[in-house]
Amino acid sequence: MTGEKFTLMQYSVNAILGLIEAEDFVIPEIQRPFVWKRSQVRDLIDSLYHGYPTGYIITWKNPDVKTKDGGKSNGKKVLIDGQQRITALMAAISAKEVLDEDFNKDRIRIAFNPLTTDDSKRFAVQDASHLKDKKWIPDISVVFSSDFKQRAFENEYGKDNPDIDLDELSESLNKLKAIANRQIGVIELDHSLDIDEVTEIFIRINSKGTPLSQSDFVMSKMAADIEHGGSLMRKAVDYFCHLAVKPEFYELLKHDTDFQQSKYADEIKWLAKNYDDIYDPDYGDMLRVAFMHKFRRGKLADLVSLLSGRDFKTKEFRDDIVADSYQKLDQGILNFINEYSFDQFILAIKGAGFISSKLLNSAMTLDFAYTLYLILQETPEIPKPQIKRYVQKWFVLSTLTFRYIASPETQMDRDMRSIQEKGFLNFLAEVEASTLSDAFWTVSLPQNLETSSVNSPAFNVFLAAQVFLNCNSLLMNGTKVSDLITIAGDIHHIFPRAYLKKNGITSKIKYNQVANYIYLDTQVNKAISDAAPCDYFSRAFNQCETKMIVLGNITDPMLLERNLTENAIPLSVKDMDATHYDAFLLERRKRMAAMIKQYYMSL
Repeated sequence: MTGEKFTLMQYSVNAILGLIEAEDFVIPEIQRPFVWKRSQVRDLIDSLYHGYPTGYIITWKNPDVKTKDGGKSNGKKVLIDGQQRITALMAAISAKEVLDEDFNKDRIRIAFNPLTTDDSKRFAVQDASHLKDKKWIPDISVVFSSDFKQRAFENEYGKDNPDIDLDELSESLNKLKAIANRQIGVIELDHSLDIDEVTEIFIRINSKGTPLSQSDFVMSKMAADIEHGGSLMRKAVDYFCHLAVKPEFYELLKHDTDFQQSKYADEIKWLAKNYDDIYDPDYGDMLRVAFMHKFRRGKLADLVSLLSGRDFKTKEFRDDIVADSYQKLDQGILNFINEYSFDQFILAIKGAGFISSKLLNSAMTLDFAYTLYLILQETPEIPKPQIKRYVQKWFVLSTLTFRYIASPETQMDRDMRSIQEKGFLNFLAEVEASTLSDAFWTVSLPQNLETSSVNSPAFNVFLAAQVFLNCNSLLMNGTKVSDLITIAGDIHHIFPRAYLKKNGITSKIKYNQVANYIYLDTQVNKAISDAAPCDYFSRAFNQCETKMIVLGNITDPMLLERNLTENAIPLSVKDMDATHYDAFLLERRKRMAAMIKQYYMSL
């Protein structure tokens, strides 16, 4: 059955494994961890043994591109759904090693009991008992091996199990071997389909409805490319992302000899000693940044087309576009993983006060900030010593204005083009004028702080502002907000929760307002307990007269007033009880917004 969008075919298990061996079918996930449980491998083999359907696999044909000599390069078929099933077959039948979650190579062995009368006990994940019990064939891959001699095997099995019927054994072995001839449906999607169509077809066929991301497609294209080094680039991306989260993985990575001989190995080994978690990119983040700063485009769908050799004007596919695209992407990846660039970017983010991953809530915003850093490194527009400052400003601006939250790729694409056309400084001035008006600082930002979400971008920027401005924590002199965020502090309520609930304010949305939140030293929090603000702040002010410390460590009234200011708390708090709660929230939101403005202008 052939249609314009796809071709539906049947391949035997043996044919699929042969096509993979010949690299006509490419499994993009083969270098990534196998996530199926071993019991699922056993269940798949059991289904094939009984002739049950195992679902379709979906391939997407790479286009046949025109080569420089006028010939054609035949496109390979990239597996975009069915990787786990095919990898399971390779593991169980072809005796291939797979990577576990820690990227260790491991074999999955399925044992077979040819003469059991209990169907549920015919196959099993191999354990020590199957090696001891002679009724079991401990590893079915031997039966599928090209040098398997069935008659000799049956004779040996008969010696170990004298009471068995050799005809029944032979019948059972033939049925097992017949798995290799079982048909699996293959849906081959046409190379001319765009990503949106491929995704839609995938969702309609895949019962789980798991969407494929554009970065998945990019990784698939890279996996299928040997000629331009795509498969090694893909490893570099995978390994970098894994190391960023788990530096100790480097000891395992050393065993990948192909990768160790590549130019990428030395470039990422610094991650083995890097335990910072400010920016732990996944492969989508990494591909996006590598692509955007080298191609000056924001939509990863364009990268898939470019890696296929698509000419956006003529709609044809050309090998020179493939080669050029891989060359650019290669440089983008190398720029991304460069230790100096990555470290300097992290320093910029930390230098803006975002010293903990707890204060970061948008990977896309980080991605664009790193893209901007790499672009500015390549252009003479801004002196090198000032680049970090402008990256900080853009990061804070885009965080505060939710710039990359809704339709982020569309916004990124628009921003990339504007930076390209106008230069970054002109673009920044335009965006500041249109988004950071007086109304934003006095109306919109205080409204954005009217939330109970501690992950609110506005609240996170407020905390970053306190870190940047070197603020002391409430009622403490010398213990900084930054100390409590990174070491031993927790967010607590200025109007204690129990006190508010006792006074009739029982709504979580109300008593958990971020304007009621503050980082507090543990001992200070214990001393406050459930007291009203008018109670414990009065104690703090009395302490300045008596010089007898009962709460915090401040005994100077000027220091105490400054301490309230740097925590955006009005001096009138010392007279406030539950009846003043709404007025307090309103006033504190204004003060928090004013502090954020002061901070932004200081960057």
